[in-house]
Amino acid sequence: MLRKNWRFTMILACQNIHKAFGENLILENASFHIEEREKAALIGNNGAGKTTLLRLIIRELPTDSGEVILAKDKTLGYLAQYQEVATDLTVYDELLTTKQYILDLEDQIRQLERHMKHATGSELESMMDTYTRLTHSFELENGYAYRSEITGVLKGLGFEEADFQKQVTTLSGGQKTRVALGKLLLSQPDILLLDEPTNHLDMDSIRWLETYLLNYPGAVLIVSHDRYFLDRVVTKVVEIENAQIRTYMGNYSDYSEKKAQIRDAQYKAYLNQQQEIRHQKAVIAKLRSFNREKSIRRAESREKMLDKIQVLDKPVMEQERMRIQLEPRTISGNDVLAVEGLTKSFPGQKLFSELSFEIKRGERVALIGSNGTGKTTILKIINGLVSADAGKINLGSKVQIGYYDQEHHVLHSEKSIFQEISDTYPTLTETQIRNMLAAFLFTGDDVFKPISSLSGGEKGRVSLAKLMLSEANFLILDEPTNHLDIASKEILEEALNSYTGTVFCVSHDRYFINQTATRILDLTNQSLVNYIGNYDYYLEKQEELTQKYAPAFTQQTATKEISQTKLSWQQKKEEQARQRKLENELKKTEQRIEELETRDQEIDETLALPEVCTNVAECLKLSREKEKIAQELEILYERWEELAQ
Repeated sequence: MLRKNWRFTMILACQNIHKAFGENLILENASFHIEEREKAALIGNNGAGKTTLLRLIIRELPTDSGEVILAKDKTLGYLAQYQEVATDLTVYDELLTTKQYILDLEDQIRQLERHMKHATGSELESMMDTYTRLTHSFELENGYAYRSEITGVLKGLGFEEADFQKQVTTLSGGQKTRVALGKLLLSQPDILLLDEPTNHLDMDSIRWLETYLLNYPGAVLIVSHDRYFLDRVVTKVVEIENAQIRTYMGNYSDYSEKKAQIRDAQYKAYLNQQQEIRHQKAVIAKLRSFNREKSIRRAESREKMLDKIQVLDKPVMEQERMRIQLEPRTISGNDVLAVEGLTKSFPGQKLFSELSFEIKRGERVALIGSNGTGKTTILKIINGLVSADAGKINLGSKVQIGYYDQEHHVLHSEKSIFQEISDTYPTLTETQIRNMLAAFLFTGDDVFKPISSLSGGEKGRVSLAKLMLSEANFLILDEPTNHLDIASKEILEEALNSYTGTVFCVSHDRYFINQTATRILDLTNQSLVNYIGNYDYYLEKQEELTQKYAPAFTQQTATKEISQTKLSWQQKKEEQARQRKLENELKKTEQRIEELETRDQEIDETLALPEVCTNVAECLKLSREKEKIAQELEILYERWEELAQ
């Protein structure tokens, strides 16, 4: 009966999956299902088996036992964390390969049009029927707008138009993963399996992806540590913990609350049962002490009942967790950092100019902005790692900086973890170093691993350990949650919220920002916009304050800058002439759009007339004209948007 229902609602089911690598048990009797159009999260600590489960689902790995069932005739698409795209095509052409069926259909229509010119009689009538069917299919498959769809996905994933013609082989690893994600979204499988899809996206692209997935017609199963993203997108959470799977309905916040309630209830049930067992054992002992036949029989009866009880295991209230406590050695002055007129450019790229801001003691300030705007550069300038083109950096009285570098340049790859700590803090004893590293989950011989062999998450834990030992009163953090699992992120959030010093961080983790930031600086349009609140407040005020304090560099602002720089009279005249030319082109574009839209409507009305719809030649002629109008309108709409700015 269950299988019958799958045909209608379930698209994917995992039943009693068992998987182990040697003695390392990953999954034990794991079961869950995904329904059509459902958006679900797959979560768990690093190493819990999330990626392994995805690889089992796509049959890249075999199960030891159990089965993965994909509904009949359903397609599945998978995005790995690190996706290599091997092709000599350009970025645009690589995504265009997902529309090959539309290109083939378009080619069939063109060929048919050429043959119809010379056909007559019943042959022409047959061709017209085929033409009508093909053009209808072409329209249903979004054939008239597939190029716009590709452009929209590329821009949504953070590619500029200048990137479209770059060869994929020349891209970075993160960019290649974005290309792979774009191809997957455009191919629209019935179920998407996404392993950390937001890793290489900036905030704008993540917000775009959220909207895209919310409207996605298929099902989605997402592995992600981005809790804000999960809160926005998913309605079910599948958790892997201690090789077991448990399903929670709702988003991440719902899951977090329900998990705490369940764990609390399990612990209370365990304590109550233990109390009852102790009570029964005490009664049995007392009955036996009476040493009478009747009391002994009663004691034996109670012992039999006690033996039948299914003893509950003690719940694991806390898994092995990183322990971090941040506390400054000395208190700084009230003025921690003052930045005035900060300007920085690289060859061919102006990052920002005349930036000024202050940070006071006790503030937790998040610096946000799109990729490439210069956020990390600002942190490096403050730390003296990069020089500014202009501007002043003033640190306040008794300020001691602790710097967390997302690229972990503060670590020495040739050293072991133990050496990294002992060389930086030579006064610590071996016992003190081992105890401290154990707090960051490095125990036994793990402490002698070379830094070069560590994963991103392990390097992050070593950097956090050094940060804790620094006892600095001003923490400058560059993407501190990268490579951390959700549990570790929450521990870091707790530590920062109880920290009595000052924090200045760059992060794309919106949930982290929401939990820790008291103020946000948004680096946008080469300017800084200040928001006195967390990320939710930023979202509420973003449009209003950006427009007020950092408007986009439009033609209006360009004209303003021209006047401010006191160009020569000739240059001013040239600028005015260019402006008039743009205005005239905008007017002509609007007129042409109106003409074509009117003609398109006239064709629709004409095609509906009885004397026309039966005239094959006339129908063919009008259909061709309608197609040309659609193509020209698409070009005109894009040009109008450019001119309207």
